[in-house]
Amino acid sequence: MDKMLLEVIDLKTYFFTRRGIAKAVDGVSFSLNEGETLGLVGESGCGKSITAFSLLRLVPRPAGRIVSGKVLFEGVDLLQLSEVEMRKLRGSRLSMIPQDPDSSLNPVFTIGSQVAEAIGIHQKLKKESLWQRTVEMLRLVRIPSPEMRLQHWPHQMSGGMKQRIVGAIALSCQPHLLIADEPTTFLDTTVQAQYLRLLKEIQQTANLSMLFITHDFGIVANMCDRVAVMYAGRIVENAELRELFNNPLHPYTVALMRSLPKLEVKVERLYNIEGQPPDLRNLPKGCSFASRCAKAREKCYSQYPPQVTVSEGHSLSCWQVP
Repeated sequence: MDKMLLEVIDLKTYFFTRRGIAKAVDGVSFSLNEGETLGLVGESGCGKSITAFSLLRLVPRPAGRIVSGKVLFEGVDLLQLSEVEMRKLRGSRLSMIPQDPDSSLNPVFTIGSQVAEAIGIHQKLKKESLWQRTVEMLRLVRIPSPEMRLQHWPHQMSGGMKQRIVGAIALSCQPHLLIADEPTTFLDTTVQAQYLRLLKEIQQTANLSMLFITHDFGIVANMCDRVAVMYAGRIVENAELRELFNNPLHPYTVALMRSLPKLEVKVERLYNIEGQPPDLRNLPKGCSFASRCAKAREKCYSQYPPQVTVSEGHSLSCWQVP
C-alpha cells in the first residue's frame, strides 16, 4: 500500500483588498503519496500557484492570508508550526522550483554561492565539503563544466541553464516533496523536453514526490500519475492520469481537452472556451463554471455541487454527473 506523504484538507487562502476579498484558494483538498507525481492543472488565475505558496506558507503579506484548512506533511500540520519550524522544513524536506528563474536568482551573487546557500544552512557543511556538494548538484542537473560555472553570474547563463540551476537549488538538500510551479514556461520545446526528462530521472532515483503545476496537458501526460483540475480556486475533478484522459467528466475538463490541437485532425479554428473565469472577489453562489457551461441547469447557478466519487480514485464536483 502506498504511503501518504501530503494531505491537504479544505485549504482556504484569501486576499483581503480594498476592493473586496479575493478567494484565491477556496476549499482545496487533495493527497499525494510517496514517489508519486500529482499534476495541478487549470487556466491562469485559477489558484494553482497560490495553492503551492500556501503549502510552503509563503503567501504574500499583508493582503494574503491562509484562512483555514489543514496541510498534513508526513503527519504534521504545517499550518500549526511556528515560522522558525517552517524555515527548517523549507528547502530541506520540501522545496519548490519557481516559475521564473530570472526573478529567483540574485544577479549580484555567483551561481556557486546561491546553490551552496541552502546546503550550508540545512546540512551544515563547511568549505571543501560544501563546494564539493555544490559541484555534485550542478553535475546532477547536467550543467557542463560545473567547477567553472560556480564562479559565473546568472546573466552569463542561458535560460535553460538558469532553470536547471534553480532546480539544483531545490534538490540540493534531498527533499521529500518537490513543488514544480510551471518550471518549463520560459524554455523552448527542445530544452523543455530535456528538462522534463531530467526531472523524471531524478524523481525515480530519489523516490521523490512531486506536485507539478502546469496548464499544459502534454506535460501532464508525460510527467504525472494523477491529475487534479482546478477552476476558480477549487478542484473540480481529480483522477488517475489514464482515467482522466479516457473519461473526463467535468464540463471544464472536457472543454480543456477539446482545446488541445490534434495532429491527425485538420481544423480551420481551434476550439476555445467561451467567456471568462469569474472574479474571485465576487464568486457566484452556484458552480463557478456555470456561466461558461453548455450543460448548466437552474440548480447549477444556485448551489455549488458537492464532491462525488464516480469510481475508485475519480471524483468531481458537478450536478451533471452521468
